[in-house]
Amino acid sequence: MFIGTNVYGWKQLAQLADRPFDRRAAMRSAREAGLTGWEDAVRTPEEAAGVAEDAAAEGLSMGSVYVFGAFHDEAPAREATETALAIADVLQPHGVARYISNPDPLPEGALKSDAQLRIQRTALESLGRSLAERGAELLFHTHAPEMRAAAREFHHMLAATDPAAVRLCLDVHWIWRGAGNSMVALEDVIRLYGSRVSELHLRQSRGGVWDQSIGEGDIDLARVAEMLAEQGARPLLVIEHAYEDGTPMTMELIAAHAASVETVARLFGPIGA
Repeated sequence: MFIGTNVYGWKQLAQLADRPFDRRAAMRSAREAGLTGWEDAVRTPEEAAGVAEDAAAEGLSMGSVYVFGAFHDEAPAREATETALAIADVLQPHGVARYISNPDPLPEGALKSDAQLRIQRTALESLGRSLAERGAELLFHTHAPEMRAAAREFHHMLAATDPAAVRLCLDVHWIWRGAGNSMVALEDVIRLYGSRVSELHLRQSRGGVWDQSIGEGDIDLARVAEMLAEQGARPLLVIEHAYEDGTPMTMELIAAHAASVETVARLFGPIGA
């Protein structure tokens, strides 16, 4: 079963320990915890090649990658598109078929204008079509800013794009938090767009604070899995631990990830890609 892990939490752990991030060491720890996949975040084709080689050397599959870029203005959107496609050309031979984009927010979380949202929508759809021609997918991803102002940015990137060109990486906790800690909002997002979910980013919280592992908590993950199954979704499963003020650090690193693997396999294994 493919259960991957995102690089973000591993980098945070290195920062918390005041040590340089060692990708290969993190990959070895992930493998020891029972994870079978690795998802990184890359900015250049050159960086992508090195990550793919590291993952292969450590026995981890790469099914997806997080790419960057601003898409709300035409010039940077062209640059971001070219970079994403160049990264795809490097990573597709390594089995990477999902390219995740969370378009850059405006400074200080300012709202994008309607004109900027239309430019961004068109650019994402164009990138998604180009990736589809290569046999890959573009997955739209969100954090909290895209959920502001009636979630207008989030909805426009999905409601106004071709489902064949723009899929969804459902970051369960960011949808929940971005909607004001609302399970109702998360359920409605799944009702609206569940059939477009190609990947899940999974973490849990207790009392609104990110937990060290995935288990019982604020989000009813069993309900999420049930609703996605009803929509026929077959998402890639990616654990994305993250740490903030108040996160309990009572478990050993590998044990915390192993506990998350067990929970994700039990709840989401039947629908996993």
